Amino acid sequence: MRGRRAAWSIAAVLSTMASVAVAADDPLKICLDEDRPPFSMHHRGKPDAGFDVLLAQAMAERLGRKLTIQWFESKLDEDSSPQLEANALLSDRRCSLVGGYALTQDSLVAPGMKTARLPDFAGATRDDRRRRVALGVLAPSQPYVYSPMTVVLGPKASGRKIGDIGDLAGLRLVIESGSLGDAILMTFDKGRLIDNITHLVPGRDDLLGALQRGDHDATLIDLGRFDAHRAAHPDTAITASGYYYPIGANRGYVGLASDGVLIDAVNKALTGLAAEGKIAEFGRQAGLTYLPPREPAILGDVWMKIIQR
Repeated sequence: MRGRRAAWSIAAVLSTMASVAVAADDPLKICLDEDRPPFSMHHRGKPDAGFDVLLAQAMAERLGRKLTIQWFESKLDEDSSPQLEANALLSDRRCSLVGGYALTQDSLVAPGMKTARLPDFAGATRDDRRRRVALGVLAPSQPYVYSPMTVVLGPKASGRKIGDIGDLAGLRLVIESGSLGDAILMTFDKGRLIDNITHLVPGRDDLLGALQRGDHDATLIDLGRFDAHRAAHPDTAITASGYYYPIGANRGYVGLASDGVLIDAVNKALTGLAAEGKIAEFGRQAGLTYLPPREPAILGDVWMKIIQR
């Protein structure tokens, strides 16, 4: 009997060791948007770059696994959304994690649709572009960066002190229709700023270019978007006001709820990297104005928060 127990014990140990070895050999697959500077960039003839690329490399090293980045292209249409795209990529096992995911309650709820199309991704076939994927349930990691909205000033308003949205009164404002910034500016103080707002069509009009030319005085955009513009145009005449709208979202990784062991390992790695100051350093290297995560970790109903302000 004792010999049999010893045999079973040795077998269990060998099985565990084999599982660990397999996990170590299995690459850590992370999906990243190929064109979202300064977070992630993947362009032909240029090295991969961005904050999320540096973090993914450090994450894989911390977990003792090789890194494979699955690049995808986010194109919104009536049948898609960032939530559905991420879910489809994860559910199709194109990756185990999606990086740079905005952690909001509505982006983490169980999808109302049972299936969704995959976004275009590196290596996709014609069949991949046609088929639909059965969706799973998403689970977030702890956040690793805070992504707020910020007021950006045109050359004629440079130096204007902005401590609140109300300080934009009297300025010529420009915003993209249907954006979060649009909702904030249009509803502020019962519409006090409406008469000074010009709307542009996203994807067609050049918002920051119009601001650069001096056609307008100020806008409200995601901080990362301004960082990307400043990196691409180091001589730009538009400037950061230093004001951050008080309602912002953290970003982190998202995976499937069924991969809870991986999410736990990722959280431990993120805690260690943050404590060592490495995540903030990745932000500086990528040209990102890095802000550490803030409470609440997962943002609630942002639209109600804006309307109630």
